[in-house]
Amino acid sequence: MTQPADHPHAHAVHDSGATLCGELALDLRARLRAMEPGQVLRVIARDPAAPQDLPAWCEVTGHTLIHRDHPDYWIRRRND
Repeated sequence: MTQPADHPHAHAVHDSGATLCGELALDLRARLRAMEPGQVLRVIARDPAAPQDLPAWCEVTGHTLIHRDHPDYWIRRRND
C-alpha cells in the first residue's frame, strides 16, 4: 500500500477494512501502544462514522489527528 505523496509521512499503516469504529478503537489502541511516542499511524477506515468517531477518539485518548482525507487518517501517537 503506497502513501499519497502530498500527505504526512506514516511510520505504519493500518487498513481496518469494513471494521466498525468500536472494534477499530481497540485495534488502534494496540497498534499505537506498540509504536514509539511521536510516530504516525496511517489508518484506512471505511466505516461511514469514521469522520466523526476518529477525531473524537483521538481527543479522548490524547493522540493527535494530524490529517484526514476520508477514508485515510493520520494519527500521531501521544507522548507518554
